Amino acid sequence: MTELYTNLSDIQADLQQGKTSVVKLVEEYLSQIKLHSHLNAFLEVFDQEALGCAKALDDKIKSGKAGKLAGLVLAIKDNICYKDHKVSASSKILEGFTSIYSSTIIERLLAEDAIIIGRTNSDEFAMGGSNETSHYGPVKNYADTNKVPGGSSGGAAVAVQAGMCHAAIGTDTGGSVRQPAAFCGSIGLRPTYGRISRYGIIAYASSFDQVGPLARSVEDAAILLEVMAGADEYDATISHRPVPEYQKDLAFKGKKKIAFIEEALTSPGVDQEIKDVLLQYIEKLKSEGHIVEPISFEYMDYVVPTYYILTMAEASSNLAKYDGVHFGYRSPNATDLESTYKKSRSEGFGKEVKRRIMLGTFVLSSGYYDAYYAKAQKIRRLIRDKTLEILHDYDFILSPTTPTPPFNIGENIKDPIVMYLEDIFTVQAALAGIPAISLPLGNNAAGLPSALQLSGKCFDEAGLLAFSKYFLELSKN
Repeated sequence: MTELYTNLSDIQADLQQGKTSVVKLVEEYLSQIKLHSHLNAFLEVFDQEALGCAKALDDKIKSGKAGKLAGLVLAIKDNICYKDHKVSASSKILEGFTSIYSSTIIERLLAEDAIIIGRTNSDEFAMGGSNETSHYGPVKNYADTNKVPGGSSGGAAVAVQAGMCHAAIGTDTGGSVRQPAAFCGSIGLRPTYGRISRYGIIAYASSFDQVGPLARSVEDAAILLEVMAGADEYDATISHRPVPEYQKDLAFKGKKKIAFIEEALTSPGVDQEIKDVLLQYIEKLKSEGHIVEPISFEYMDYVVPTYYILTMAEASSNLAKYDGVHFGYRSPNATDLESTYKKSRSEGFGKEVKRRIMLGTFVLSSGYYDAYYAKAQKIRRLIRDKTLEILHDYDFILSPTTPTPPFNIGENIKDPIVMYLEDIFTVQAALAGIPAISLPLGNNAAGLPSALQLSGKCFDEAGLLAFSKYFLELSKN
């Protein structure tokens, strides 16, 4: 592809003027997918289906009846159900499984004429922060193929990064949209918990999982959120609040009061270049007349252990259904019911997923429930209350998205503690249920993407998106 579109509005303008066609766009993306197959971003490409949809959409555009997303070519993470298409959560245990229904978000995206070009590789059952736990092998970062793309939505992030689609849909449990967005130089949005339906999303940790877009512009993140958000009778946790027209409400006015996490500048675990970028933007915001003040988050040492205790507990429950009996992989070595359970699960799940299931089962077990799970729930409430208290006094919280730039494939995967600490800045929003967005801010000295994160008030995605657009414009000055 000679030139990547930044905004869907530019694509639609060229479509209306006859400068391009949806068929041509799809053909160019398919060419890029083939060219960059070594990145291992896609598990399956819906090439003929996408071309057929593109041809029909070109006719629909001529008749003036196309939807909001006409011309938008999307990739979806391999844990999002799409009727009559395979979905595996990048796991052997679901290899070959075909979904019998579509998730709510897929139905809404298709209703507005988005074209889905394929499903992308991810960490197995979304459990990982580097896209190295997939049964189908690691995804490689387009900026440097020796580096990880982040996870768990790493394939989706690389697909956008390398121009293999215009935007992608991922899921964010503790940072799985924002962290790969940061590592791959795109915008990654995690909405407020309950803003987007989880129906048809293969669950990892149900009280944390949220769908979110990876996009090249705030405008595109806004319209994707607008299309996917809203009440759904199939999701009991969904909010029934009206959905604003986010894409039409991106004008920013006035001055804001912003808190930044002091520990991000004092912790030795945070890369110096990331600290320098944070300081640079603190000064930029101050020079624009905003109030930017340091806050010390007293529970910072507890966010990662609290998150992992709770998500592993939920994972042990959610993944119990994959037993070799109902559907999915069944061990050919099984001889009776007990061996079917044991062998199917031990052979079907990868190492990281088995680790999390076992730890989750442990913290829920008799004698340990109160010491771990119940205590973690109490700490989660303290973290949420403190976060909301901060957001009562400030409009946004500014922090790094990740403590380090993209690291080498294989560098950290053998040390779970190091891997889990990569989530230090992203899990706070997940624990508190607030919206957060990762914003790309150029490259570091090594040519790797750099990013910062903004978190906002519950259900104030409109304010967060408007300020994010302003923040990115500020970065150009």
